[in-house]
Amino acid sequence: MRSDTVKKGVERIPHRALLFATGITREDLGKPFIGIASSFTDLIPGHTAMRPLEQAIENGVYAGGGRPFVFGIPGICDGIAMGHSGMRYSLASRELIADMVESIANAHCLDGLVLLTNCDKITPGMLMAVARLNIPSIVVTAGPMVTGRLAGKRLSLVRDTFEAVAKAKKGEISKAQIEEIEMCACPGSGSCQGLYTANTMACLTETMGMSLTGCATSMVVLAKKERIAFESGKRAVELVLQDIKPRSIMNKNAFYNAVTVDMALGGSSNTVLHLLAIANDAGVDLPLSDFDKISKSVPNICSLEPTGNYYMEDLEYAGGIPAVLKRLKERLKNNPTVNGKSIYSIAEAAEIINDDVIRPLNKAYGKEGGIAVLYGNLAPDGAVVKQAAVSEKMKVFKGKAVCFDSEEEAMKAIMNGDIHKGQVVVIRYEGPSGGPGMREMLSPTSAIVGMGLADDVALITDGRFSGGTRGPCIGHISPEAQAGGPIAAIRDGDIIKIDIPNRKLDLDITDAQLKARLKKWKPIKPRVQSGYLPRYAKLVSSADKGAVLS
Repeated sequence: MRSDTVKKGVERIPHRALLFATGITREDLGKPFIGIASSFTDLIPGHTAMRPLEQAIENGVYAGGGRPFVFGIPGICDGIAMGHSGMRYSLASRELIADMVESIANAHCLDGLVLLTNCDKITPGMLMAVARLNIPSIVVTAGPMVTGRLAGKRLSLVRDTFEAVAKAKKGEISKAQIEEIEMCACPGSGSCQGLYTANTMACLTETMGMSLTGCATSMVVLAKKERIAFESGKRAVELVLQDIKPRSIMNKNAFYNAVTVDMALGGSSNTVLHLLAIANDAGVDLPLSDFDKISKSVPNICSLEPTGNYYMEDLEYAGGIPAVLKRLKERLKNNPTVNGKSIYSIAEAAEIINDDVIRPLNKAYGKEGGIAVLYGNLAPDGAVVKQAAVSEKMKVFKGKAVCFDSEEEAMKAIMNGDIHKGQVVVIRYEGPSGGPGMREMLSPTSAIVGMGLADDVALITDGRFSGGTRGPCIGHISPEAQAGGPIAAIRDGDIIKIDIPNRKLDLDITDAQLKARLKKWKPIKPRVQSGYLPRYAKLVSSADKGAVLS
């Protein structure tokens, strides 16, 4: 066992003395050491209910014959960090999380890992870590939040709070209504109710075979989740004893399946960044273009909030990810999972309970997958749009550019009523390096919806979007403005042409004009001068490569 490095031999007397100081017994020295990387925190509603899950995992490890050790991993709530400078740390924290898991696992020579996670950057960060460590590991996602209820209506975070901001600004809802919405929209623990980034990543983690069957959609409030946590702890020991490592599961087939399910679900556009980053650490070749190839061949069979009116609890009671796999079985590649079962066997055993929540392929919500990758003179290296959340009217659009060099500038203009029908809002210098941190633009996109402009105004950015964003919002534009990408050359009044069906994003000027503008371009002064973010800005890759650190 890896842990023998710190347990065996005369020279390890001091090491054993320190281990005994933690309360372990001599008998424990003969057991696999299983690290439980817990992202429990009182700061994130998706993580506040993790204490019972930690205990269940520990009990499972003991039951399996291992010795558990809990250690802490930080997390950021994207909703709380949204719309201000704190969001610069969100994507950047993914790399810190990966590095921390790697550091603890290697420094203490752990034999295996259980990764207790839930929210947006924590799950991919942990998967990146185990992909590079390649020691037996299993993931437990804590689970979704139930929907809120108010006056007989189901509520969720994005539609009922972020989109309410502009309505409140316009005087369409009263102070009393605002206070009721704030209290009722998020009724308790769990990842936010729709198919936003956290829940999409949970679904893809299960699809890739890195969590037990049923884990992704099982609600945080259910005893079922505690049973899954217990069995995950027990299974982690078995994975060590059987020497089943993540890279034997997270192979090319696993990533193909993850992208396929992502497209079928209509998941968050952030998953593109995260799958690219995880694949990089797993040593799997996954170019950005593969997402679009798969999208063109996989129909969108689910319509969950923000795209539709179903929620994660509806997906759970419709059969969860196993039911989605059953629908897509002929489009998937068979592959092992941490269950010890294959993807095909899981799909075959599943039951589809609701044919509208998980539609048959011939009755899909959309003929193509939820995400499209666009190219053109504005995005030579690609741009990403959640096409499932774009109305048919706006999938082909031509409008006049109105440019902003920060999210704050754009938000001020939107809230002041300075954005009008027929315009394309351009938010630049918000990419991985320029931001720094590639901030999510949920506040401006929600404000556009709240202002009643969702079918009349488009938004493009070298930043990214929340999984809750809906409308014609195109992000991840590469190269970014800070790297001298064409988005830096756009001027107010320029015509921007968006053609999602044909995967085009173009600035309506000649190549010669574009080159002349870029020749005169100079990068802006870095916005953050000290701390972690300037170091991140210097090392981070472009969005089309997953925004990973080189």
